[in-house]
Amino acid sequence: MPRPPVRRPGRAAHAAARCGAVALMVRPAYIATEFIVAAATTGGYSFVADSVSRLGEVGCTAAYCSPRHELMNLSFIGFGLLLAIGALLLARSLGWWVTALLVVSGLSSVATGLAPLDRDATLHALAATPLFVAQPLSLLILGARLRRREPRLGRGLLATGAVTAAAAVTFVLSGEATTSGLLERLALWPVLVALAVVAWTRMRRSSAFSAQS
Repeated sequence: MPRPPVRRPGRAAHAAARCGAVALMVRPAYIATEFIVAAATTGGYSFVADSVSRLGEVGCTAAYCSPRHELMNLSFIGFGLLLAIGALLLARSLGWWVTALLVVSGLSSVATGLAPLDRDATLHALAATPLFVAQPLSLLILGARLRRREPRLGRGLLATGAVTAAAAVTFVLSGEATTSGLLERLALWPVLVALAVVAWTRMRRSSAFSAQS
């Protein structure tokens, strides 16, 4: 019996995928937000020693204050929503396991922005923990999936997933270590770049489809 024809995504699906790609490609701008907020802090802030969450602390003391905490917390929320929405729009190419993990990561980021560290440290930790677990896992799964079809991208994702997973575990176990801020950023920042690269490859495919149509 002849095989049924393979249904290819239509224009609407490709348009949605392009929007999802854009959402993930702009997320590395989050890093600039940290620098903008950190520049306004009083009392000194270290990207190596201090956690990202300190930038979102609402209260001020004589020793430390983050006047732009609203911007930091809105950044957690906004870039978290971009992650969740972008992943959903790219679900066809990412796969449902990866999509689900990235949606959980995005919602975790949103919850982190709604629960500042100095208001309720326990709630903040509960909100942030899924992000550190789900993001590296999503990269490892996606890298394994793409390793044969797109070997360079697949290997890059596997390496990034391994590094960010190790950094996340070390960050959690390190407590108040003098390098906790560096470890946290090593667990988070590479994911932004890796997903932006994935989104760029999907954008190119979508553009190629549009050119052929």
